[in-house]
Amino acid sequence: MRKISKMQMQIRGCVAFIFMAAIFMLLGCESTPLKTSEQNHEFSASADQTDLQKRASIRLQLAVSYYEQGQMQFALDEIKQALQARPDFADAYGVKALINMGMGEMKLAQENFSLALKLAPGNPELMNNYGWFLCQTGQEVLSIAQFESAIKNPSYSSPTKALNNAGMCSLKLKNRPAAERYFLQAFQYDSANSVTNINLAKIYYDASDYTRARFYVDRVIKMDILSADVLWLAIRIERKLGDQAAEASLVTQLFRRYPNSSEYAAFQRGAFDE
Repeated sequence: MRKISKMQMQIRGCVAFIFMAAIFMLLGCESTPLKTSEQNHEFSASADQTDLQKRASIRLQLAVSYYEQGQMQFALDEIKQALQARPDFADAYGVKALINMGMGEMKLAQENFSLALKLAPGNPELMNNYGWFLCQTGQEVLSIAQFESAIKNPSYSSPTKALNNAGMCSLKLKNRPAAERYFLQAFQYDSANSVTNINLAKIYYDASDYTRARFYVDRVIKMDILSADVLWLAIRIERKLGDQAAEASLVTQLFRRYPNSSEYAAFQRGAFDE
């Protein structure tokens, strides 16, 4: 999802060549050509390769945009064009695998993840995404190994994602101590991450540690992330802590924002411990 700058260097080289050729002509000196036909061919091939890489990267960016909008077929069409321009583009195969997942094509997703990792075996982003695929297909234990590999990679610029994914997959394995450990590590990297904070709030609520649960859910609310499930968790925490004023304020927000939600229906039933 990057690259472009070789072309500028090549253009500068071209300008320098023209400038030097002009000097030789003015001096009336005989000189052999500065570039042989073979070198010109190499220059052209390099320029063509740079253009293909640029085209592939643009197509990949478009594919990611369509994928994030849920337009899977458009995303897949862009990926196909990216791979036509650059057949060895590991990132494109990785995104193609995510698109396959979104379309429910798990066998194709597995094939494309395998190909992406074969082309770029040490890529932590690919390992994280493959780990999420494994977690969603009943292979949680294998997924943890992928997340761990990504987390330990010193070149990984966003370990919070892999840590949160490892935490959520640990919850699927009913391993709450491991989940807590992963989420706390994620919190150390990025204390403002809403996924990290809400999961820690849930873990501590389930452990009856309501004061710590409040600490983390409050951080999410202060980020103005007021989804129905966040408000409902905050309401239950305040009820456990006995803060009726805080609870009433949160209930008002839940009713005003999500009057038809299952969370508000649960409040009306008094189902605080479902």
